[in-house]
Amino acid sequence: MAAAATMAAAARELLLRAGTSDMEEEEGPLVRTWGSFSPESCPGVLASEGPGLGLGRRVGERLLTGGGSGLQEPLPLGELDISSDEFILDEVDVHIQANLEDELVKEALKTGVDLRHYSKQVELELQQIEQKSIRDYIQESENIASLHNQITACDAVLERMEQMLGAFQSDLSSISSEIRTLQEQSGAMNIRLRNRQAVRGKLGELVDGLIVPSALIMAILEAPVTEPRFLEQLQELDAKAAAVREQEARGTAACADVRGILDRLRVKAVTKIREFILQKIYSFRKPMTNYQIPQTALLKYRFFYQFLLGNERATAKEIRDEYVETLSKIYLSYYRSYLGRLMKVQYEEVAEKDDLMGVEDTAKKGFFSKPSLRSRNTIFTLGTRGSVISPTELEAPILVPHTAQRGEQRYPFEALFRSQHYALLDNSCREYLFICEFFVVSGSAAHDLFHAVMGRTLGMTLKHLESYLTDCYDAIAVFLCIHIVLRFRNIAAKRDVPALDRYWEQVLALLWPRFELILEMNVQSVRSTDPQRLGGLDTRPHYITRRYAEFSSALVSINQTVPNERTMQLLGQLQVEVENFVLRVAAEFSSRKEQLVFLINNYDMMLGVLMERAADDSKEVESFQQLLNARTQEFIEELLSPPFGGLVAFVKEAEALIERGQAERLRGEEARVTQLIRGFGSSWKSSVESLSQDVMRSFTNFRNGTSIIQGALTQLIQLYHRFHRVLSQPQLRALPARAELINIHHLMVELKKHKPNF
Repeated sequence: MAAAATMAAAARELLLRAGTSDMEEEEGPLVRTWGSFSPESCPGVLASEGPGLGLGRRVGERLLTGGGSGLQEPLPLGELDISSDEFILDEVDVHIQANLEDELVKEALKTGVDLRHYSKQVELELQQIEQKSIRDYIQESENIASLHNQITACDAVLERMEQMLGAFQSDLSSISSEIRTLQEQSGAMNIRLRNRQAVRGKLGELVDGLIVPSALIMAILEAPVTEPRFLEQLQELDAKAAAVREQEARGTAACADVRGILDRLRVKAVTKIREFILQKIYSFRKPMTNYQIPQTALLKYRFFYQFLLGNERATAKEIRDEYVETLSKIYLSYYRSYLGRLMKVQYEEVAEKDDLMGVEDTAKKGFFSKPSLRSRNTIFTLGTRGSVISPTELEAPILVPHTAQRGEQRYPFEALFRSQHYALLDNSCREYLFICEFFVVSGSAAHDLFHAVMGRTLGMTLKHLESYLTDCYDAIAVFLCIHIVLRFRNIAAKRDVPALDRYWEQVLALLWPRFELILEMNVQSVRSTDPQRLGGLDTRPHYITRRYAEFSSALVSINQTVPNERTMQLLGQLQVEVENFVLRVAAEFSSRKEQLVFLINNYDMMLGVLMERAADDSKEVESFQQLLNARTQEFIEELLSPPFGGLVAFVKEAEALIERGQAERLRGEEARVTQLIRGFGSSWKSSVESLSQDVMRSFTNFRNGTSIIQGALTQLIQLYHRFHRVLSQPQLRALPARAELINIHHLMVELKKHKPNF
């Protein structure tokens, strides 16, 4: 029974908790502990609660007072009505299970507490708490009233603030519209300001360009032209005059106010500038004046001519014409005088028309002919003359004639030509650059003005050169002059002075034909030379071939610096004629040996001279090397023929028989072979000694003679070695005389003793 009562109490508690849990979700935390209160403990509180809490209270009262089936009338349980068809048993189980999980219910079930007593206890505690709460409210009633007043006052203040903020908002909306209006006005004013500034700038430029300051007037009227402030104000005046002309073209009426002042200032400036420049030009005419000094001074004031060119063209033309007239006369006078004095220091002995390569030294001249060169070979020799085209000598200072005359110094024509044209090159470059800079010209206008100044001087120089070349027969001098011109033309190109290009072409047009003519004359002289008129002949190198060797090596060495195909063609013609001449002279000798000695001596001499100056791979060197080798081989065979001719003939015949398969015929040559073996063994030493002495007497070049002896001995060893091979044939192997053969190695050792050393 006790257990049944306990279970019933627990069921009532669960139903109570289920009722209060639904109301906690609606009423909040103030009624979450309602299940622990009794209805009697705080009736005031329960009476003041809402309808939900009152329902819970009534449910609790019914559960505590009767419970179960003892109720007289049904309670409005709502969702707790289990008799309703809408009640879902699953949900009841969930609520019961949830309440059974509560710690308080678990504790009550464990201890067996009577829930009715516990409910009353809670009711009492709630009443006490309610009483305390009421007393607290009464004690704090003044504060609550004060708080109520403060809240009311705050509401009033906040209301006023709201009104003020509303007013501020309306004011701000009106201010924003005013700001937009001010921005539009500011933008319009800014545009007007910029327009006014632009107009002011243009108008200021116009006014500044038209206004003539007093400083400008004073400088133009009173300041000397050499003062810097005159030049500065002249530039200002030029700018204002240009500005006024531009504005007049646009129809600006204000220009009429300053036109008169500017014209008077322009006339004054032109007058002063004209007097100054003409004075400088006239100073060129003074004797012994270095005209380069006033030229340099004029360059400082080159704006003067630019001013005249833009404001007074008639005066500018007058100054230019005066300058051209003055300088052209000065250059012509200076160069005519310098050229005349320069030619006085030339060598007195110069080549004449009879000083040709093929002319014999013994040729006699008429009674009235000029004395010839002391040594005609000097005109065909380069010597130190080639230094005139070296970089150091080419741009060396020009020759001073009176200094050379005092020192009794003499120079070849190419040195005088170099000095004359280097002076012409240097002054022409300086004059061309001055003309371009001072007279503000370029291109064809600069060329025309330059030739107006230098044309007469260049023409005089060309006439003098043409006159000199008419009687010039020095081919080396003319060829050196050609290369001097080629180098000076390159220098002018590097200095960016094209004005002399035409002059260089005219000079080369004079030099090349003369050089070719002189070369043709030498070729013709060699071609027409009669060896029988040359007097006594010997096997030594001929003087004509020596002339050719010196002359050819000179031209080849000069031509290597700036190669020219025309020169090589002319030298090729000359070489052919010299080779033919050597063959004609060699034909005058009776014996072939003397002919070969003459040819070898001449070829060796020409080759040696050419190799000193020309490159080893030049055509001339290769050609003479081949000729020398061919004649040397022929001479060696000719040299070995007298003492060893029989041996040579037998070896050649035997080798031919062996080659044809007729070696059996050698059996009939035993007597001849025996004679050759014994003859060679008895005479080879004396024969070698004799041919060595003969070679050394025949050739002037000891080195060449040594190589010929060495070649002859080498060929002799090869011949004897071939003789040994012939004797090794079966037909001659049993010959008794083979025992008398000289050992080939012994022969080589003995022949080395006869090799001369120089």
